[in-house]
Amino acid sequence: MTTANKITLIRILMIPAFVLMAIYYGESVKRGAPVEWQRYIAIVIFLVAAASDGLDGYIARRYNQKSALGVVLDPIADKGLLLSAIITLSISNWSHIDPQYGQFPTWFPVLVISRDAVILIGSAVLHLLNGKVTVRPAWTGKVATFLQMAAIAWVMLQLMFIPLIYIVAAAGFFTFVSGVIYVRDGFRQLGAQGHANANGAPEKR
Repeated sequence: MTTANKITLIRILMIPAFVLMAIYYGESVKRGAPVEWQRYIAIVIFLVAAASDGLDGYIARRYNQKSALGVVLDPIADKGLLLSAIITLSISNWSHIDPQYGQFPTWFPVLVISRDAVILIGSAVLHLLNGKVTVRPAWTGKVATFLQMAAIAWVMLQLMFIPLIYIVAAAGFFTFVSGVIYVRDGFRQLGAQGHANANGAPEKR
């Protein structure tokens, strides 16, 4: 249990605290009496958790604390924080001024979760069939993650100079495209392994 992994575990434990504050604030908005300190605490928790992602990575590299446990925990913490924010902000409305700026449309979390589920299942299938999985981060995936974070910030900070739906639509588009690219790459790896097995098979006489 390295220092880097301890920070990652703390980040995972911060997720339910963020969800709790986010839901409580959404309920206060629904009652017509927003409790702003709940929103501020939720934002602080989210920011600290997001910042800790860079911190544990730096510590792992700087002090040579890379471990098999860290390889498993880090993506769980990252995806857990991102998905929990998207799901929570889809079931609770954060805006007492204009509901269109306080909540994600239902299709957004469904799209994000579906893409991640397809990638996860596809990776498991590739591992079973090929014995290994090579994940090549696509630039569309990085853009999708950035836009997902931007959409979360739009709701939590109540930004209104650009309609929220534009940010969500852009995030949804790149999320879908990145999913297609990962699936295509998975089929390519599966096909390449199939050709390799065919070429390496002994000739029948």
